Amino acid sequence: MQQSPEEARRDAAEDAQWSRPECQAWTATLLLGTCLLYCARVSMPICTVSMSQDFGWNKKEAGIVLSSFFWGYCLTQIVGGHLGDRIGGEKVILLSASAWGFITAATPLLAHLGSAQLVFMTFSRILTGLLQGVYFPALTSLLSQKVRESERAFTYSTVGAGSQFGTLVTGAVGSLLLDWYGWQSVFYLSGGLTLLWVYYVYRYLLSEQDLILALGVLAQGLPVARHSRVPWRQLFRKPSIWAAIFSQLSAACSFFILLSWLPTFFKETFPSSKGWVFNVVPWLVAIPASVLSGFLSDHLISQGYRTITVRKFMQVMGLGLSSVFALCLGHTSSFCKSVFFASASIGLQTFNHSGVSVNIQDLAPSCAGVLFGVANTAGALAGVVGVGLGGYLIETTGSWTSMFNLVAAVSSLGLCTFLMFGKAQRVDLSPAREDL
Repeated sequence: MQQSPEEARRDAAEDAQWSRPECQAWTATLLLGTCLLYCARVSMPICTVSMSQDFGWNKKEAGIVLSSFFWGYCLTQIVGGHLGDRIGGEKVILLSASAWGFITAATPLLAHLGSAQLVFMTFSRILTGLLQGVYFPALTSLLSQKVRESERAFTYSTVGAGSQFGTLVTGAVGSLLLDWYGWQSVFYLSGGLTLLWVYYVYRYLLSEQDLILALGVLAQGLPVARHSRVPWRQLFRKPSIWAAIFSQLSAACSFFILLSWLPTFFKETFPSSKGWVFNVVPWLVAIPASVLSGFLSDHLISQGYRTITVRKFMQVMGLGLSSVFALCLGHTSSFCKSVFFASASIGLQTFNHSGVSVNIQDLAPSCAGVLFGVANTAGALAGVVGVGLGGYLIETTGSWTSMFNLVAAVSSLGLCTFLMFGKAQRVDLSPAREDL
């Protein structure tokens, strides 16, 4: 009996999935890659106070530099997902990492090219954002094609834990380097380690022939995969798609605001405190929280709970409960309590990895990369506004409470939307088919 095109495509997709050893090797490698992505990304927030002193920046100018990363980041999300769906997410990740690693290592040199440090630093952060913007959409595309559905939440949340691990490493090592050798050393280290990781992936996990083919495709702009057409009209008629996009927007915006401003909050509110404490502890909590959320999500689904029920529970934790602790940060003068509230808020935000981030793969695995790109573009745009608005609110009100209120308001809107309209049925195939 002849297979239908849809069945043939499904069988081909199953054949292309990683074996267990391959999945383990790639999960560990991508965990490290995500770690280095965030090492490069948070180098600027960690160094902002020192750089502001060296270059005479005020809060608004520092806010411009911090938010400029997202100006670039929001422009390449959809491109990253589209390229990941066409030439393979692992190749997109490798090519972009080689470029952002070089730019990060070169940042101190750019700062001393002339007297316009604000312009040069803003430019380098925009460029870094452009290159890092392809990472998560390409990663989503890669995992949706290569990882079994029953293991997807755990794999994604484990790889996603690299974001907290990278922030932790930069917070701990970066704080020491900052004291010992100056802010330039933080950029040298994170950029150099990224280039070493690129060499490892190129040498041991990717074939040279595949990479050359991918470069040829990029140069010529030719399609290499069938079924690359995205059913935009069909997708955007579904409220569940809009709910996932808006929830991802809220999660990304809240995270970016905290990521950018927490180091400055602790440095100014508790000037005698040690940087390695507040730059390390929240992310140390977040790593096991991220892995736990993925394990818990897959376990609950295997026990018979509906997929969408589990996804919504994860969002209640990731957007709802986390914002409560963010609010508490604005109403305490105790350093220990502030570290606890920051740790709880950041740790709970990792539950989004097993909620809306995986929900996008539930809804449209055939074009998950480009759809995640759309959602993360919205999140990055919100990040530009949110980080800049956060700086403006702090500067004009003279209080950090307004910034934490902003985080809570954005999170609450995203949670309510997802609870009302979120679903887990596939919407990229015929309407008759459902995958719960």
